Amino acid sequence: MTQAHDIDVLVAGAGPTGSTLAADLLRRGLSVRVVNKAPHAFEGSRAKGVQPRTQEVLEDLGVLEEAHEQGGPYPLAGIHLGPVTAPWKMQQRSKVTADVPYPNILLLPQHRTDAILHRLLTRLGLSIEYGVALETFEQDSEGVTTTLSTGERVRSKYLVGADGGASAVRETTGLGFAGTTDDSDNTLIIDCTIDGLSRDRWHIWPRASAGACPLPHSDQFQVMIRLKPGDTPNLDHTALADQFHQLTGHKLRDITWTSAFRPNVRLVEHYRVGRVLLAGDAAHVHTPAGAQGLNTGVQDAYNLGWKLGQVIAGAPDRLLDSYEEERLPIAAGVLGKSSELYANLSKHRVSGLKRGDEERQLALTYRGGPLAPVECAQTKTLHVGDRAPDAPCAGSGVRRLFEAFSGPHFTVLAFGSAARVLPDLAWPVSGAELRRYEVRSERSSAQGHLADTTERLAAIYGVEGDALILIRPDGYIGAIVTRDFVTEFNAVAEVFTPR
Repeated sequence: MTQAHDIDVLVAGAGPTGSTLAADLLRRGLSVRVVNKAPHAFEGSRAKGVQPRTQEVLEDLGVLEEAHEQGGPYPLAGIHLGPVTAPWKMQQRSKVTADVPYPNILLLPQHRTDAILHRLLTRLGLSIEYGVALETFEQDSEGVTTTLSTGERVRSKYLVGADGGASAVRETTGLGFAGTTDDSDNTLIIDCTIDGLSRDRWHIWPRASAGACPLPHSDQFQVMIRLKPGDTPNLDHTALADQFHQLTGHKLRDITWTSAFRPNVRLVEHYRVGRVLLAGDAAHVHTPAGAQGLNTGVQDAYNLGWKLGQVIAGAPDRLLDSYEEERLPIAAGVLGKSSELYANLSKHRVSGLKRGDEERQLALTYRGGPLAPVECAQTKTLHVGDRAPDAPCAGSGVRRLFEAFSGPHFTVLAFGSAARVLPDLAWPVSGAELRRYEVRSERSSAQGHLADTTERLAAIYGVEGDALILIRPDGYIGAIVTRDFVTEFNAVAEVFTPR
């Protein structure tokens, strides 16, 4: 007998990954609950770097302005070598361009990122259920029945584990979590104030294996102290203050949060088991080097949200299989990069401090994946599966393509004679809608027209002649059609849409 569903999706974990996913699902009109084992929201600065691609996700969710107000740019490093302090530029400061509006990493303590996303959830009508753990679950062909620590049994269509490296959801599935943990390598993290230390530098004492990064809009620093092999972490506040003073000559006080971590590099064998899916640290854990973990988790959620929405609306189930097929290789690559940076830091190499384009995650692509076959049509600059860049335009109430893309919908851009077929493109009324735009060289007051008066949009998208370009809800190219427009577009649409 079919069991009724209480909700569409149950999310375990209210960190950046789970909160991003819940927000995306809610704006699709789905019913969602978020449970969190901890009794309250996270309170520390831990993952403090928000990469450019993640900022684009936050813009789509409508909270980037708030993130920029509460964050700031990364400071220059100041490397303390005895009496000498040498300046060092860890982050290359890139200029804003028409296609990359947010080129630089944002320094934003994790508790503020969490709070921004939690306020968004509140505005969307959801209250996080703190102090509620997932005990166990059972799934069948139609849904998942989860037992919570309160004794409640919740029936949902899908369960998503975004509950961290010690994920109860992952452990219950029995999936392998391959990788290594170095128990002999411990680093302390401390949120505190420091007397007499300038706030215009990320201070690094390489010989003491210590650092202090000033956190924006506060008098706090995030302090990191890497212990010697075999040393036991001591998080007593007085002991921490004494240890930091001995290492650097500076006094810290007013400690608000402490943690100890070990290098833990692991990747789950599968992101999906039937109606149970994993995201963020539940699927992959990283070293802290390069500010990759939080960002990769948020983008897991951004990839998964629209696919869940479409499948629940009736799209083919294989669309959900593409979540693992697209995101697992990305996580594997990011794990390798963060591990490389951490290894260089361990050897006191300057290359361990340097950050470049790879960490920004703007060039990540799904080319060659199930939704972006290598043989797909392409433009001079873009292939199916690539990030859809921003570009200036005018008309239909927008000034940039990202404004047109913002929201839970698909977008199709029509260039040249392809624009004539826009009304004939098949798209169901259920699931995410399709917004159709004709790209013209001249301005028009008509709705659905975008003026490319500077020709920068066509140049950025590499279009010469006639083309339809489909943009997925997560801002990646879903299709490029240059001939047989209606037939080929409708064939692609069958992969993404309810039937």
